Amino acid sequence: MELLGLGGVRQLAEGLAGLPMFPYFDTAHYIVSVMALREQPGALEVSRRSPFACWFSSMLYCFGGAILSGIILAEAPVAPLANSTNVLLASLMWYLVFYCPLDAVYSCAAVLPVRLVLTGMKEVTRTWKVLSGVAQARKKYEDGLFVMIAVGWAKGAGGGLISNFEQLVRGIWKPETNELLKMSYPTKVTLIGAVLFSLQQCRYLPLQTPDLMLIYTVFIVVNKTRMMLMGSSSSPFDSVESALFQTLFARPLTYSPLTNQGQSLTKTPSCPAKPDIKEASGSGVPNGSPQSEDPPDRRESESSKKTN
Repeated sequence: MELLGLGGVRQLAEGLAGLPMFPYFDTAHYIVSVMALREQPGALEVSRRSPFACWFSSMLYCFGGAILSGIILAEAPVAPLANSTNVLLASLMWYLVFYCPLDAVYSCAAVLPVRLVLTGMKEVTRTWKVLSGVAQARKKYEDGLFVMIAVGWAKGAGGGLISNFEQLVRGIWKPETNELLKMSYPTKVTLIGAVLFSLQQCRYLPLQTPDLMLIYTVFIVVNKTRMMLMGSSSSPFDSVESALFQTLFARPLTYSPLTNQGQSLTKTPSCPAKPDIKEASGSGVPNGSPQSEDPPDRRESESSKKTN
């Protein structure tokens, strides 16, 4: 089924699918990734104290997706570093962003129009990374839908998913920043892309690959540009996430089965206390009841007094 049947759109989709990522789009990806590392708290101090640790963190930012996807597929995690050209290009961008004289490269790349272009080009590479991860998993697990989703997600958002390990390289340990506890927008949009491309590869989604690539790329580029122009970090999926959470996972606070059950087991039914006859009558005899006879010892003492 060809959803985008128009001739111009078809040519655009096919042209985008055949667009080479090296060297321009990969360079933009490396620059934006290294800039994201430089803007982390304490990154500049690490670059002055240990350039090797700074370089290693930069490589994790640039190639984290390929490393994580390789680990999932039981491949060598150093396989992405086998491409010497890409590693040298990423290392050059790392050096220019951190150590360029007069900080010229970072200052130019931080200008908003330039950063918009670089970020848009980086988002284009996200589509290729997700699709390549899904295709890589499909070669080994043809019907493994969830494996395809996991590998595509890891390859597209691996830099964020291994952020805790990257922080350890810089001497920081913040487990509360785990992406699985609180996903950022890139992690969420990459997961959605991995699901869509996996469904398309398994023929559950009636779209051709170039059409889906065009739709997904336009969505992530336009939305990321909008977020940068508005200075907003809110995800467009927040309303949908809130509705799904309230519908499927929210529990009422007024009743907790485990707590109430425990309380019912600890409480034992108590019998009502019998009324005290003396307290009820005030004289030891219930109200409305006939006077009881005196005890025998009292009658004998009274009769002995009368005879005396």
